[in-house]
Amino acid sequence: MSKRMRLDAMDMALASGNNGSHLGGSLSAIEIIATLYGEVLNVSPKNPLNPERDVFIPSKNHCVLAHIPALAEAGFIPHEEILEFQKDGGRLTGYPERKEIGLEYSGGSLGMAISVGIGLALAAKERKSNRDIYILMGDGELNEGSIWEAFMAAPHFKLDNLTAIIDRNHLSYDGNTEDVMPIENLADKMKSFNWFVSECDGHSVESLLKAFSENEEGKPHVIIADTIKGKGVSFIENKPEWHHHRLSQQEYEQAVAEISGGAK
Repeated sequence: MSKRMRLDAMDMALASGNNGSHLGGSLSAIEIIATLYGEVLNVSPKNPLNPERDVFIPSKNHCVLAHIPALAEAGFIPHEEILEFQKDGGRLTGYPERKEIGLEYSGGSLGMAISVGIGLALAAKERKSNRDIYILMGDGELNEGSIWEAFMAAPHFKLDNLTAIIDRNHLSYDGNTEDVMPIENLADKMKSFNWFVSECDGHSVESLLKAFSENEEGKPHVIIADTIKGKGVSFIENKPEWHHHRLSQQEYEQAVAEISGGAK
């Protein structure tokens, strides 16, 4: 599933033409989102507005080249629709919200989605609902002050139905996260805020599944997933300039060859 999603991401990036697309941060999140939609999330395209459904909110909503292929894999949209990404009149805009096809949140401005997730988790607790809320965050996003207010609030309300996944690829658009604004030791920080912390290889489905299976009653859960920005394509990996970039035909062909050849 992850391999197919990477190939779909390349197709979407090429189809977007001169508009460009967010390749780096999408490729780092492929296995995370594949694991969510392939195994973890309680969602169904047959009943997308079910009030008891789990909710996935991509706070780093620029990972759309990973999210939309996952929705196609899960049956929320026809597979051929992925090529309508960023096309005029289409449903798949750059930062879409269309709950009927599984797009729960329109992001763009970083740092706010976890507060939305806390609201949903609080409401679920009050309704005695069994739904779970999952938030995918970028590590560069942790520079936002609102994030740390939310990190204080979630344990206060004992939101053990809330899971935050941090895509720890160590790069933001401006460079290495530790050069821009250091956040290490992140696991110790989260433990001090009274979160239950899991750390995993964000490109290993086995490691991710183990992390998602862990929890502690009365505590929100944070999964720190160690990833590589641009994972799977040699000329994109660990290159901050590929945060948002245009993909040429030659680059597309090289990327597809690497992914199809089983590059890890």
